[in-house]
Amino acid sequence: MKSRFVLLALFMVPMSTLSLAQEDPGRIPVYPVPYTYPTVEGVSEVLHRVRAYYESTSPLTVLDAETGKEIVDFSTPNEHARVSDGFSSEWSYTHGVVLSAFDYIEDVTEDERFFANNIRFFDFVVEKLPYFRDQASQFGQKEKIPGWGRILEFHALDDCGSIGAAMIKTYQKNGNEAYLELIERVDEHVSGNQFRLDDGTLARHRPQYASVWADDLYMSVPFLANMAVLTGDDRYFDDAARQILQQAERLYIPQMELFDHGWSVTSADYDPRFYWGRANGWTLMAMAELLDLMPQDHAQRAKILHLYRSMIRSLANLQDGTGFWHNLLDKPNTFTETSATAMFTFAVAKGINEGWINHVYGPVAITGWNAVTTRVLENGAVDGTVEGTTFAHDNSYYFHRGRSIHATHGYGPVLYAGAEIIRLLQNDTLDVQKTQFGAQNSTFHFRLKSEWPVTNPEVH
Repeated sequence: MKSRFVLLALFMVPMSTLSLAQEDPGRIPVYPVPYTYPTVEGVSEVLHRVRAYYESTSPLTVLDAETGKEIVDFSTPNEHARVSDGFSSEWSYTHGVVLSAFDYIEDVTEDERFFANNIRFFDFVVEKLPYFRDQASQFGQKEKIPGWGRILEFHALDDCGSIGAAMIKTYQKNGNEAYLELIERVDEHVSGNQFRLDDGTLARHRPQYASVWADDLYMSVPFLANMAVLTGDDRYFDDAARQILQQAERLYIPQMELFDHGWSVTSADYDPRFYWGRANGWTLMAMAELLDLMPQDHAQRAKILHLYRSMIRSLANLQDGTGFWHNLLDKPNTFTETSATAMFTFAVAKGINEGWINHVYGPVAITGWNAVTTRVLENGAVDGTVEGTTFAHDNSYYFHRGRSIHATHGYGPVLYAGAEIIRLLQNDTLDVQKTQFGAQNSTFHFRLKSEWPVTNPEVH
């Protein structure tokens, strides 16, 4: 008798579930983030909105910190001179990402308004840097210039790597030889002065002795790859590949197909693991730039491509139903985060466009972009980006980081993502099958045209 009740219960559970599902057979899903197929015009509008906000952040002038007045006479150093406040005047790694993105957008769209900011900024830097050197020499000031940080003497990859890569790209287009002295100084630090482990892996002495951060792949690899292009010296490609693969030996966790945020020699393999979103984003963006520039026959290319593909596979599975990714990728109870989402959107779209990953990942990129657009405010500011985050050793730290429009780490990735989505929308090797959006079963499929030589209207 008891067994009959058990069988009856097992039978009734799926039936009750089915009845609920059929309660409203015409139900149209309600999406918290728009589930639509973007247009080139719509993406471009977002990019220009971000550009306009960026341009509004600083007049790019030199000011007297005591009087607040603009300095126009540069014949004699002023002890209180400083660069005007604002994101667009910073010598910083986050600004470097934006300037590299502007360069990329011009390549994709041929719109010169983005890249004009590169020339404006770097011309300003090389023009005013001698003045600040004289200021430091005359008044015995410390090494930092407000707004430009440690530009007089680099101490870390953050000080120069990312923005150095953007400077190379700008030089390759405008040929301003005044840039070369600063580019050479960046190379001197990255290739010669930055602390490395015994095997040549770029590292830091914070927060632990001899620490390796996944973030540093973006602070070094794009610069090294672009130096290879600039100089024709493939040893830079070799060093860039070495950084990725030797970091992977310490940080890549095969079971997760993701990078741990950090590693230190004092704890090594027994260090706690935290799969921080933006660190994995920096890693993928560094790989993308290297794969884009390095020779097809480079000995390490296949290994790097494998890492790229495996990470994309894992990230597709970890994407939230909103299209976002979480601050800690494997912990959906952490907040959804803008900069990492933009980075992964770029990486997926880039992989499809270059043929590095399968085209079926297209919806991952599209839903990621749709999510990103909800964080671009009407004035072009990018919201929801987690503030600067060190290599930490507890969940509480990562769970409770602040987010705001002033966390500038999100602006460059959003610009990069938009440019790559435009390329994806214009990719003529793809056929995107779209059902009617707003319908019960609306979706879209990316297919290769070469796999469907004949269109069959009966195939759904």
